[in-house]
Amino acid sequence: MTDLQSTILLYALRVPTVLIAITVHEVAHGFAAYKLGDTTARDTGRLSLNPLRHLTLLGVIFMLVFGFGFAKPVPIDTRRFRRPKLGMALTALAGPLSNVILSFIGIAAGSIILKLPYNGLSFAYYYQGFALGTVLRSQLTFGFWILYALFSFFYVFGWMNMSFAIFNLLPIPPLDGSRVLLIFLPARTYFNVMRYEGYIMIILFALLWLGVLDRPLITMMDSAYKWAVNLVQLIPFLR
Repeated sequence: MTDLQSTILLYALRVPTVLIAITVHEVAHGFAAYKLGDTTARDTGRLSLNPLRHLTLLGVIFMLVFGFGFAKPVPIDTRRFRRPKLGMALTALAGPLSNVILSFIGIAAGSIILKLPYNGLSFAYYYQGFALGTVLRSQLTFGFWILYALFSFFYVFGWMNMSFAIFNLLPIPPLDGSRVLLIFLPARTYFNVMRYEGYIMIILFALLWLGVLDRPLITMMDSAYKWAVNLVQLIPFLR
């Protein structure tokens, strides 16, 4: 597979992953708020699996290009929570948690595909051989490419969902992690910081665009993904 083909395949796999990851993430926010007493997300039509209700152009571009990004925030009215600070934190955590769950699903599905029988051996044997160049294309059938595409999708799906979760857990406004700070900071301090959320967001995007945060972010994301893979491999039939 040429570099161009690999790039085309990567972006083809990222598109459905982005649509699923962002949609589930935002619905999880809205559903958590709904269960905690705030019906704002439901009343504004945000408890929907229609991606168009949640996407922003800039957020999608970041997801496609960098592998992590953001969506249109679900409206939350903390006054409707019985315990506003805790309700806000739980609602904020619901989004990244949903992506962690999706990541585990992708990793598990990919592990199952690697163990499927192919041409008398496992698909993993031919996949590794193809990657290392020890298996010739002439040895590979249409069935291999179907499994290859499926495995590639679940790999991208698992990695991007974990990346999306880790990115959103950063305690930086306007990301979900900053909402959790409300539990640990005095309300006055928290809301004083949030007054500058727009400026912080611009700085964050600039740092991302310039690549300043690439190394620490990718290190955290890779570590989290490897942790998830190790956990999945504890399941007996997926080892």
